[in-house]
Amino acid sequence: MDTLSYLQQLIDQTVLGISLMRFVIVFAVLFIAFILKRIIAHFFTKTIFKAAQKTSTQTDDIFLKSLNKPIEFLVIIIGLYIGVEILQLPKQPTNLDQMARNGLQLLLTSNLAWFCYNLVSLLEYWLSHWAGRTESTLDDHLVPFIRKTLRVFIVFLAILFLVQNLGYSISGLLASLGLGGLAVALAAKDSLSNIFGSLMILLDRPFTIGDWIKANDLEGTVEEIGFRSTRIRTFAKTLITIPNSVLMNLSIDNYSQMPKRRIKLTVGVTYNTTPAQMRQAVAAIRTMLKEHPAIHQDFFLVNFTDFGASSLDIMVYCFTTSTVWGEYLDAREDICLKIMETLANMGLEIAFPSQTLYLHDMDQEKEEKKEESKS
Repeated sequence: MDTLSYLQQLIDQTVLGISLMRFVIVFAVLFIAFILKRIIAHFFTKTIFKAAQKTSTQTDDIFLKSLNKPIEFLVIIIGLYIGVEILQLPKQPTNLDQMARNGLQLLLTSNLAWFCYNLVSLLEYWLSHWAGRTESTLDDHLVPFIRKTLRVFIVFLAILFLVQNLGYSISGLLASLGLGGLAVALAAKDSLSNIFGSLMILLDRPFTIGDWIKANDLEGTVEEIGFRSTRIRTFAKTLITIPNSVLMNLSIDNYSQMPKRRIKLTVGVTYNTTPAQMRQAVAAIRTMLKEHPAIHQDFFLVNFTDFGASSLDIMVYCFTTSTVWGEYLDAREDICLKIMETLANMGLEIAFPSQTLYLHDMDQEKEEKKEESKS
């Protein structure tokens, strides 16, 4: 009985007005919480992760990895919450109960921010998968930028919630941050406009790397698209760097997006060509275009169109099947040569710019007028 009495007295002893029995119960609750944490960790590692690896997508793997540690920590927070409820901490002279509950709120907010911070990896996976299907490298560089921005934003929000949970007013902090952000925005106005220009290039896709474009007097091949600027290699082999904000305000002509390239020629033959020969020449050129492998057969025109100053003009209007500059020039050259051969075989001459000068003898005209007057 003396031992039981001693144990009873020990249990009845208090610390800060709380019996030792409650501390023992709280210790048992925390012990169970740690055991549950280990069980959940084992369950995730041995069961859930293995099941997720059998699926064809990586989405569930990334989501579970983002959830694993925060859910384990949540079990500890629940154990601490139950412990605070059991202890019933004193509120006088210092409100220990409120301090403990504020601490639990801090832990819960931190845990939620931790989960959201990890969950950004899932968004990064989706964006990377989407960016991998495009030819441009801009979106590949944009994915890490979005990831870092979102994580910084999550940490910033978490800090604001923590400060508010501690009982401090965040209105003054937000006001100061607003003024500071305005100053930074004004200082970095050009950089931000270039970044927005990069986003517009990414979303609208007026061109990609390797495209041949023309913007006002600027013409060349796109070599690199960055956050701040785009680099274009001109045909003179110089490298021009133009800010994205400036480039997006220009009218861009993308030659690489042409489905076919146009050939437009005016062939002039001499005025001694007869109507029958002109009809034969037009028909022969049409037949040649119809049989040419490099000419698009959907649409072409060959017509006698004008009486020129020194020639009878035949318009040749067609499109090549290839848009490659070198192949287009080869096709154009072959068309011109075959037109020359066709006209030569028919005995027709290609006219060149010329003028006919008629000379009039003024003295002879005066003599003729005198003779007319005498008669």
